[in-house]
Parts: sequence; structure tokens; C-alpha cells
Amino acid sequence: MTGPIAVAWALLVLVGGAPLILGAGLVSRRLASGLAQLLALVAAGLGVVAVMGAHGAYTLPVLRTAPPGASTYLPLFPARLATTSLVATIAATVLLVVLAVQVFAASYLDDDDRRPAFQATVSLFAGAMLLLVVSRDLVLTLVGWEVMGWCSYLLIGHWSRKAAARRAAYKAFLVTRLADAAFVIGIVALIAIAGSSDYGAVVQHADGSRATDVAMTALVIGVLGKSAQIPFQDWLIDAMEGPTPASALIHAATMVAAGTWVLTRLAAALHSATVASWVLACATAATMSYAAFTAFLQTDVKRILAWSTISQVGVMLSPLAVAETAVDGQGAAAGHLFSHAIFKALLFLTVGWLAVLAGSTAARDLSGVGATSIFATAVWGLGLVSLAGVPFTVGGLSKEHVIAVAAWTDGDGPGLRQGMVTAALLVTVAMTAAYATRAFLIVARPRTVPGAEAGPAPRTGLLARATLVALAVATLAGGLVFLVSPLDPGHLDLPLLGVSVVLIATGVLVGLRLRPDDAADPAPLMTRASRGWGADAAYVAVVAKPVLALARVVAYVDREIIESYVRAPGWVVSLGGRTGVRAHAPERVSTDLLWVVLGLLVMAGVALWG
Repeated sequence: MTGPIAVAWALLVLVGGAPLILGAGLVSRRLASGLAQLLALVAAGLGVVAVMGAHGAYTLPVLRTAPPGASTYLPLFPARLATTSLVATIAATVLLVVLAVQVFAASYLDDDDRRPAFQATVSLFAGAMLLLVVSRDLVLTLVGWEVMGWCSYLLIGHWSRKAAARRAAYKAFLVTRLADAAFVIGIVALIAIAGSSDYGAVVQHADGSRATDVAMTALVIGVLGKSAQIPFQDWLIDAMEGPTPASALIHAATMVAAGTWVLTRLAAALHSATVASWVLACATAATMSYAAFTAFLQTDVKRILAWSTISQVGVMLSPLAVAETAVDGQGAAAGHLFSHAIFKALLFLTVGWLAVLAGSTAARDLSGVGATSIFATAVWGLGLVSLAGVPFTVGGLSKEHVIAVAAWTDGDGPGLRQGMVTAALLVTVAMTAAYATRAFLIVARPRTVPGAEAGPAPRTGLLARATLVALAVATLAGGLVFLVSPLDPGHLDLPLLGVSVVLIATGVLVGLRLRPDDAADPAPLMTRASRGWGADAAYVAVVAKPVLALARVVAYVDREIIESYVRAPGWVVSLGGRTGVRAHAPERVSTDLLWVVLGLLVMAGVALWG
């Protein structure tokens, strides 16, 4: 079986499996869960097959042409899929993370009466991301992009009985939809410029013109929204109201990484678009350092990971904005996407396990909880080591590749854009090590809350433990994948590697020395950080209130001015009728009949005269 065929079958398994899981849930939750895990296993196996047979392209025959007898103006729908080595590697990574999430969700949501709906949504969500990864066509990319947005709304709001979960789902949907408007404009503009929706044609026609630059800038804005980059960052923090397996899926290998993948596929077009590259560089440089600093001050461990994702996606996107060549940017961005998927899935699933034990993800409740499970503490530590970018872990290798690409230039020295991003990357390295150290100490240090007692062992089955072990091994040994050409880390810069080691050590010392207070009454700075520095209030003031005010003005104009033209004839007829009734109320019936006859004569005269 060739790679494209394997991917097509994986798409069918995931998308077609969603209604099957829902149907099985009507019979038994256990049956639905088993089916969800089986389908994810089959899809992951097909992903591995795709890696081994990665070559060529495939067009789904059912969607290749218009229906027989269709009008000539009916556009064809090109369902073209591709599995190069790079595409197949990312597709397999997505499918393996989905398998881990489905297995873990079976245990984590054991008592949830809506578990079948959750796992069915995960399957559809994964299918949408897979479609986006393997698509050779911008139309298919847009389909996957939009389906993911809808599924994320369902996953974040899964616990819809909670008002906070409902609000978080609404917020995520609205903020990302706002950015999606720009994304759609960019897609349509690129298709119009190229005269085709094929990725190859779009890249070939990207000549650095003003039209291409505008289109790519719109596309970048859409990506910033889906990736929770400044100024769209706040929705991802509230999304923590969803179940932890949903957070693992959204953060690790699907929604927030989707934009990185789209820009990776269009790296050559982005490289020729100066304004778009500057927008991306400024947004990612600001986001990665800002989010890393904010993560250090969080009072909830799950929110530490959420801010970490925002920061790391900034790291992931940055080489696409400043790389000397498009190929260098592609390799660095895809490499960090791969590594981030592994260690972030491990971290989120582990914190979900620890939260079952502590009953909360608040730092003060998780304090010292690792003492009850050495295994959980160990895998938590391994994930954080990779997040901190310790050399030769999977996260360390991809991070060094990003820094090397950002800093390298074949000119006299780095330009302003490269220098800005490189400086932000180095600051982020130190801050990441600091908050990773703090996150480990929260779990591993002795309990500091008076009267706190260790809870019962977390309810995790053998398969869930095996999932964490597999992710932990991949976190340590996943760097071997970089030995293959699609994710080749290139030539690591030894001086920069030395600088990174010093910065990591500095960050660890900061994390050990400046541990923020995790008591019930946190410091004011931490309180402001936990509220996202007022970003939510800024959204309301800058976006929501003006939009609502404009909506009220439009409603008034529509109701009082535009509709008045519609109401006027009816009002005139009604007034005339009432006037006639009042005028002839005292008349006799014969007089009324006379008026009717006179009216008919007038109408007949008008008709004859015309």
C-alpha cells in the first residue's frame, strides 16, 4: 500500500468512525470507547504505513470530477492528497498523538456519561487535522481548517453544564472566527492570483508582488488567531476549561499547530512576502517571550502549560519569518512541530493523571502530589526536560535548529528582523527553563499546604500507563527522527548551543531561587498574570463594545429608516380605510352602495382612458 492510499484510508477511518462511535454509545459507553481506541489504532498504523511508502500523490476518485451531466460552469472539486516524507512524518505524528489521547480519555473520562460524544468528536477533529496535513489543495485545507474550529468548540465546551466551559467555548469560537475571516480572504486571494488552488501552482505564482504580499499577510493574520499568538492569545487560556485530553489534543498536534503547517507548505510564498514576514516576525517575537514570562507567574499548572504552548508555537512559527531560505524555515518549523507534539502531549496527559489524584490543577493543590506516584513524577520531569530544551532531547534538538536558522545569515550580519527574533528566542530559552523548573518543583517538592493529605492512587489503566511510557520514550529518543532528511536539524551552531546551555542553567537557577508563592492568596503580580494581564477586558473594550454599539446603530437605521419605506404604504392604506369608515359611519346602506358604484365607475374610466 502506497503512502497516499494509506492516508486516504486513515481519513476514512477517522471521519467515518465518528458516527459509528456515537452509534455505539447508544448501546454501551464501554463499546464506544473500545471502538474509538480501535479506530485510532488502525489510523495510527496506516500513518506508519504512509511513512514507509511516502511518495507520489493521490486524487480521491469519487471527488475528482464533476457529476455526470453537470453544467460546464460547475467547478471541479480537486481532492488531491500528497505524502512526501515530510508530510507523512507529520501525519503519523498527529495520528500517534490521537491514539494516545483516545486511550487516555477512556480512563480519564470513565465516569463521564458523554464520553462517546467526546471520543467521536476527537475522531472527527483528528480527521480534519489529517486532511489539512496531507492536502495538496487550498480548498481541502480550508475544509479541514473550518471543521477543526467547529470541533474545538465542542471539545472545549464538553462539560457544558459548567458556565465557565460554555463561555470558554464561545470565546474560542468567536476569537478564532474573527481571525478566520482574514484566513479565508488570504486563501481566496492566493487562488485568484495563481488561477489554481493547488499548492504547487500557488507557490509558483508567488513572485513577491504587492497582491501576493497582501494575500499572505491576510493568511498570516488567520494563522496568528488559530495559533493563539498576540493579539489573539487569550482564548487558549480559557480553553483549559475543557477536559485534559482535549487540551492535549488541541495543544500538541492539531489546532494550534495547524497554522504552522499551512505556512510551512507555503514557505516559499511567505519568503517572498516582506510585509507578511514582518508581521509574523513581530507577532512571534513578542508572543514567545511574553507568554514564557506569564507562564512563570501562573497559579495553575494547566495554565502554565497553556502559556507554554502559546510561547512554543511562537518559537515554531518564527523561523518561517526570518529564515535565509524557505527550505531552512520549513525544516525548522516542522521539526519543532514534531517535537512539541510529543512532549506537550506527555505533559498534558500527565497533569491530567496528577489532577485526578489532587482533585485540581491549582498549584497549591498539586504541591507535593508527586510523592504518591514516582512514575507520574518521572514522566512529568522528562516532559519538562524536553520542554526546557535540554540538549539532545527531542525538544532540545528542534529548539537549537530554530535558533540556528534564525541567527544564521550569509550576509555581513543578521538583519533587524533576524536579530529581533533571535534575541526573543534566547530570552525564551531562559524563561522556559525557569517555568519548567517551577512546574517540576510544584509536583515534586513536599506538601506545603497545612493539613493536606495524599489522595488515593489515580484511576489509570495499564493502557494509559503504557501511553505515557511511549510518549516519555519518544521525548527522550524522538530526536532520532531528525536523522532522516525531512526533519534534518542541519548543522547545529556550537557557539549558539553553548549559549543555550548557559541560558538553560540560568533559567533553572531562577526557577529554584525565585519560586512564586503558591498560597491561597497569591501576590498581586501573579493575580494579574493569571488573568492574562487584562487581555479579556481589552477584548471587550476594543472589540466587543464597538461591535455591539455599531450593531445597535445598524438595527436602529434598519428599523426606523429603511423599514419605514416598507411600512409606509400599509400605513397609508390603513389610514385611508379608517378615514373612510369614520366618514360614512352615519350613512345608510343605500348611500354606501352608491359610493361603491361610483368607485367602480372611476376605476373603469381610468382603465378605459389608459
